[in-house]
Amino acid sequence: MLFNSLRFLLFFSVFFALYHGPAKAFRGGQNWLLLAGSYAFYAFASWKILPLLILFTGIFYALGIAIERATEPSRKSLWTGVGVVLGLGGLLYFKYTNFFIEVFADLLSGLGFRVHAPTLSILMPVGISFWTFRLLSYVIEIGRGRQRASYDKVEFASYVAFFPCILSGPIDRPSQFLPQLEKQRDFDEALAVDGLRQILWGLFKKVVVADQLAEAGQKLIADPSHYSSGGLFVGMFIFLLQMYADFSGYTDMATGVSKLLGLRIAKNFNYPLFAQNIADYWRRWHMSLTSWLTDYVFLPLNIKWRDNENVGMAAAIIVTFLASGLWHGANETFVLWGLYHGLLYVPLIVAGTMSKKPKLTTVQFGLPAPSVVGRAMLTMALVSFGLIMFNAPTVTGAVAYMIRMFSLTGWEHGVIGQPPTWGLLWASVMLATEWFAREREHGLAGLVSLASSRRRMALYVALTLCVVVASGQDVGFVYFQF
Repeated sequence: MLFNSLRFLLFFSVFFALYHGPAKAFRGGQNWLLLAGSYAFYAFASWKILPLLILFTGIFYALGIAIERATEPSRKSLWTGVGVVLGLGGLLYFKYTNFFIEVFADLLSGLGFRVHAPTLSILMPVGISFWTFRLLSYVIEIGRGRQRASYDKVEFASYVAFFPCILSGPIDRPSQFLPQLEKQRDFDEALAVDGLRQILWGLFKKVVVADQLAEAGQKLIADPSHYSSGGLFVGMFIFLLQMYADFSGYTDMATGVSKLLGLRIAKNFNYPLFAQNIADYWRRWHMSLTSWLTDYVFLPLNIKWRDNENVGMAAAIIVTFLASGLWHGANETFVLWGLYHGLLYVPLIVAGTMSKKPKLTTVQFGLPAPSVVGRAMLTMALVSFGLIMFNAPTVTGAVAYMIRMFSLTGWEHGVIGQPPTWGLLWASVMLATEWFAREREHGLAGLVSLASSRRRMALYVALTLCVVVASGQDVGFVYFQF
């Protein structure tokens, strides 16, 4: 049930009416409805795994209470450790069992043993990476004394299964989300109107930009031998534009839907395509995952290895990005992608500029300064090159793409064979719009104060028509696979 589908529109229309109507008539009614709607939404995507989600929710609910009630530090640490082992164990089993079997078989084969590695038929739970990290942060924060345990089963289960976020994030922290569920949510017209704007902007990015670029990107990565080196070079930027429009478009829609329910979720993107270096990029891209890994992986390692100064910091960053790669999936390509991004930090660490936040300076008419454009293009090129590894099904496929791209076979076949002209055009519109809205929450927020109500309405109608005309392709969201 995609956000950009008619089914979701029908589902949410009924849900919205009940949520701000009958559900408010009794205490906790909105949370009961929220939980029922979230489970129904998840069951539509992965009904066979719904019992697993409920089981893990119940276990972690009990663990949270056990950790808080533990009077001895050792017992508190024990229960926290049990939660971490269960969460990571479940994630490892469902996502990585077959991967480890294959790696082990390859290792034995390399030693001269003849091994048959039977893969197991394991059904991958949709969104497991996202709801597992929610559960882990919950028990870790209670163990650290930063979070109170939730004693309301419905509130806690609603936090874990909140339907706008369960399939592709953001990964909300319990301290940010649970307090919102403890009180009744009244309809806030201003927040709801802004939520509708953000949904429209997310739809535009997903349907008009991402979906129009998706086919070209799939063809490029599937068989790079059919394209010139120039086409593949441009193609790697298409990967970035398509993934950004797709994932941030989902986040915009999830945020907008949440606003209609009177709830605020974590910000996941802060205009990363304007980033001035790789550290700035990761402060802006998939921010909820980046902050999660920073708090629970990087900072503990950096403290442990701080006596090694820059070497220790670089090692902590590389391990963190290797974890990020594995989080995305059980494939050597993701591991290499994580290693690549970790290594990109080394020059910044050596120069002592990793923590500095570059300013997006402007020139006349609010346009970006040439230096800002140059640094943003370089950062985009570095990130786009890494996406070759991210998108390729195998390491061999990624290497084939790179060899072909740098083979200098000429540009005789045009840019990318049949370039997605409209997709690239609308991507330019997206970038221009977001540049002028870069200090605001989302793309349309920046335009609201610059136009009259009549012009705003004309803009909304135009964007809606673009979405309607461009719709029809059955292109799923990229991050549903994680």
